[in-house]
Amino acid sequence: MRINSVSLETISLTMHKILFSLFLIGQLSFAQITIKDSISTYPISYATISFGNGNGIFADDEGQFFFTKKLYPDIDSLFISALGFKDLNVATNNLPNQLLMQPEASELDEVFIGVTIDRKFKEEKLKPSLDDDYYNCWLPTIESEIAVYFPKTSSKDQKITNVQFPIALESKDWEKRNRKNSDKKKFSTLFKVKFYQNDNGVPGKALTYETIVFRATEKDGDAYDLNVEDYDIYIPKDGFFVSLQVLGYTNKAGKLLPNKKYKEIKSKTGSIVKIPTNFRPLLPFTDEIESKNTYIKRVFINGNNWVKFEKGNGLQSSLLKRDLFNYGIGLTYKTYKDE
Repeated sequence: MRINSVSLETISLTMHKILFSLFLIGQLSFAQITIKDSISTYPISYATISFGNGNGIFADDEGQFFFTKKLYPDIDSLFISALGFKDLNVATNNLPNQLLMQPEASELDEVFIGVTIDRKFKEEKLKPSLDDDYYNCWLPTIESEIAVYFPKTSSKDQKITNVQFPIALESKDWEKRNRKNSDKKKFSTLFKVKFYQNDNGVPGKALTYETIVFRATEKDGDAYDLNVEDYDIYIPKDGFFVSLQVLGYTNKAGKLLPNKKYKEIKSKTGSIVKIPTNFRPLLPFTDEIESKNTYIKRVFINGNNWVKFEKGNGLQSSLLKRDLFNYGIGLTYKTYKDE
C-alpha cells in the first residue's frame, strides 16, 4: 500500500491536533479551581475574582474558574467576593484546587424583604425605554456594573414582580438594520442582577443575597422580562437600585463559557495593555428620562465607588456627548391596599 506525502501530512497534522487537545485538557483540568461555602461546602455560583489590577473573571454556576501562571503570569493575588460571604484574598503561588469562603451574617431589614402576603393590590408598570440605534448603546464589558435608581411611589407596601431590561438587537445585514423583520445577529449571554437599597443617593446594602442571573438571546426581542416575584423584594422608603452586570457568553444550555475577556494590545512603550471585550447584546441608553438615575462602577477594583453617569464625573463616553444619561429599565410592581 502506498501513502503519498499529502496523506502523511494530513495524518501528522491530525495527530498534532489530538496531542495538543490532550495537552490543553490536561492544563485546564489542572487549572480548575472551585469556590465553596466553608460551612455547607456547596459551590458559590458566579463569584467575582479580581486580579488587583482592575481586571478579573467570574466563577460559573458550579463555582468553578480556570487560573494558572501560564494564563496570567503577572497576577500574584486573587481577591474573591460574593454576596453573603466575607471577601477572600489568596496568593496565586501554589493555589489549591478548592477555595473556601466564610458566610457573612447579615440582618436584612424586614421592611425590604418579607414573607408573601395575600392582600389586594394594584399592579403598576414603568415601561422600558427601547432603542435599536447602535450609536445610542452602552457596550457591555465584564468590568462594569450599571445600576438604575427607582423611587418609592407610595407610602403603602410595594413589591417588585418584574424587571424589563432593554436590549438592542443588531441586524446581520447592515443595510437592512432599520427593518424590523431583518435577521438578527445571534448571541447567548449571561447577566447577573442585584438589588440595592438607597444609601444617600448611591447603591448601598444588598436587598437580597440570592444569586439572580438570566440568559438573554436574540429571541427575547427588544427587552428581557425577568420575573423576581419569588424573591419577595419590597421597595424601601428611600427607593432602591437594580443593577446589571454581564458575565459572558454561554452555550445552548446556558452554561457560562470561559470566554476571552480581554484583548491584549501593545502600547507605544512596548507594554501589553488589556482591553475588556465587548459582549452582545448592546444596552440602549435614552434621553427620555428627565432625572439622571444611572450609575456605574468598575467591579474588579476593591472599594471602588459608584459614579453617577453624567458629564463632569471624569467619564469618557460618546453617550454623554449625545446627552444620553440613562439606561431605561422597566419595572412592574404591586402596590398593596390598606386593610
